[in-house]
Amino acid sequence: MGRLPSYASCSGCSLCLLACPVWRQTKDIRLTPHGRAKALQHGATAAALGESIRSCTFCGACEPACPERIPLVDMMLELRRQSPLQAQLAVADRGEPSSLPGNVLLPGKALRQNKTRLDRIAGLLDAGIAADDGADIALALEAGATVPAGRLRAFLKGVEKARSIIAEGLLLRLLRGWLPAREIISLGEALSALESVRAKLRPGDLYVIEPSAYHADHARLVGHYDRLRSGTGMKTNLDLQRLAVPTAASSAQRGLGLPGIDAADQARWILEGRAFERVVVEDANDCAVFAAVTDRPVVHVADL
Repeated sequence: MGRLPSYASCSGCSLCLLACPVWRQTKDIRLTPHGRAKALQHGATAAALGESIRSCTFCGACEPACPERIPLVDMMLELRRQSPLQAQLAVADRGEPSSLPGNVLLPGKALRQNKTRLDRIAGLLDAGIAADDGADIALALEAGATVPAGRLRAFLKGVEKARSIIAEGLLLRLLRGWLPAREIISLGEALSALESVRAKLRPGDLYVIEPSAYHADHARLVGHYDRLRSGTGMKTNLDLQRLAVPTAASSAQRGLGLPGIDAADQARWILEGRAFERVVVEDANDCAVFAAVTDRPVVHVADL
């Protein structure tokens, strides 16, 4: 079996720059996957690349753009462990939860803040809402902090009997590595696959796909969202490379109150030059970001 590609495989083609929100806002190649790869090829350490490592939003758009198929997200997780945003974060010990059968929804902080929306989603998807959604684990790993083995074990025990697990963002990607035998799908895909939801989408909508989960399963989900677009006439935040342009509203930097890219600027860029009547978002974190930069309605896909 051949070795997985690594930063050593980077040819310097710069295709990852086309999708990188950090490159778009800074035009500093040192802060991009290209810049990190070339620096590592020339012997740079994680400590020397601290600024670059801290800048990544984990949108994952660089990974499907890479012709060398370098696992850029996994490599960034390792670099973030070596050069963390925060070395320690509060990771709650919640004991041993009861395993939920059937469909299990891992809502995250933003959805839990809107109980009406959360209950509606659970009803639409016929899913139980996990008391332990692993949001603290995902944030800690993205920040580069250590997660106690017992905490991770307890979280996974709570979902190990699920028929399907519905998650968002980086957590979805992590779960596929931890529980390869389980069906794990994104919240956006699960909701947009429902005929009751699809029937309410219209040609004047700009539909904003949550990027991290989408890019983790890019080859398959391109087809899903192309069918959704052709069936409803709506527009999406996919660029010419079929990559989802991110706002970074759910990035660890924003969650920890640290400097990062300007999510409002990203949202304005997504809207620029587009004719639309309504913005429909998959990520609840995007609701406030888009509402701040447009006078058109902004709705979560579950609220259609």
